[in-house]
Formats: sequence, C-alpha cells, structure tokens
Amino acid sequence: MTTTQFTTLIFVLLTLVSAGHLSLRMNNQGQSFTKTNTSHNNNFLGSAGQFAVLAGSAITSKGVSKVNGAVGLFPGTAISGKFNVSNGSIHAGDSFTKNAKMDLNKAYRALKNQNGAVNLTGKNLGGMKLAPGVYKFNSSCAISHGTLTLDGKDDPNAEWIFQIGSTLLAAKKTKVEMIGGGNALNVYWQVGSSATLSAKSEFCGNIIAYASITLNKKASLNGRALARVGAVTLIKNKISMK
Repeated sequence: MTTTQFTTLIFVLLTLVSAGHLSLRMNNQGQSFTKTNTSHNNNFLGSAGQFAVLAGSAITSKGVSKVNGAVGLFPGTAISGKFNVSNGSIHAGDSFTKNAKMDLNKAYRALKNQNGAVNLTGKNLGGMKLAPGVYKFNSSCAISHGTLTLDGKDDPNAEWIFQIGSTLLAAKKTKVEMIGGGNALNVYWQVGSSATLSAKSEFCGNIIAYASITLNKKASLNGRALARVGAVTLIKNKISMK
C-alpha cells in the first residue's frame, strides 16, 4: 500500500466514525424530543407526576388495591395493606419522595392562584357538561348524582382546574367522564381540605388535597391521589394514570 493510499484510507475511516457519532447524537436527541412530546401534561406537578398515590402521614390499603404508577409517602413512613403496583414502585421517606412532595406543594399553590375562574359555588356538578377552563367553589364541591362530563373540544392538551375551598365529595356510583379527546391527567382538583370518593364511584383527574384523600370500596380513579399533609386511604380500589 502506498503512502497516498494509506492516507486516503485513514481519511475515509475518520469520516465514517464522525458520521456515526453525529448520527448517534441526532438519534439520542430525537428520542428525547419524542419522549417529551408524548408524555402526559404535568406542567403543574413536576416530579410528583410520577406518583399515582402520594401522601404526607400514611397510606393504607384495605384489601388489594391496584395502582398503575408509583406510590410514595413523605415525611411519614407508614404504608400498610396490600398493593398491586405496576409501572412504578413503593417509596417511603426517601429523597425521591421528598422532592416529589416539594413539587406537589408548588403545584397546589400554583393551581390555587390561577385566575379567571367561573364561580360554581353551591352548584352540584352531577349532570353538568363543562368545557376546559378554571372553576371555583368557595367552600365544598359535590357530585351527588349522575355524571359530570368534561368535553375536550378535540384538544388533547385541554385543561380543567377546579379550585375547591374545603371538601370534595363524589357520591356513590357517580361518574366523571371525558369526551371530545380530553385527557384525564389534564384535570386538576385542588382541594382545600379533604376529598372522598364514595363506593363504586368512577372519577378522573389529579386530586391534590391539602389534608387527606379517601377512596371507599371499589371506587376507581383515572388519575392521581395526591395528599399534601394527611393520609390516603384505599379500599379495594383501582388507580390508573392513563
């Protein structure tokens, strides 16, 4: 092999290696971009969005509760009962959960301070059909019968924010359902005290309560149960982040 041929070979090899590195960087960037754009909208939740159940003092499951997503507790460490957890794991009192609780506290304040709310104080959400927007209850909020329908208007990024001064109660066998291409994970229930889902109710959205959250027997939640300072109590429930 002549000197000229050797030099040419080296040049070709270096070109191929450089092209391979460039391709790898582009592929990595493309994967990251795709991941970001296909993830659910967690602009408010930050790292708390990785949890389907998050609490402050205790988490209890009576019977087996199925949870799709992580389960976390901070600063408490008392997690008891039976859980069937998928797409996540159980955390108690660790730094991962501590950071999530910090983000949860920020989300609670940000949601509470959203402006332009339509005031629905004193009205029952059962039987209503609501477009995306911000809705306010000065005190308690109830779904005492029927179905609350949330219409996404063909916008997968549409958001609903419910600012509730005190308690949230979904009565037995009531429903919250999505239509029009809406995403349940873009629904936020900011609750001033505690939230209760009665037996066999079907609920959707992120419940972010200052105090506690209780899901009674066989109530289901398409979203998250996130309590700042109190406990989350489950009784043979299904919680899924879809």
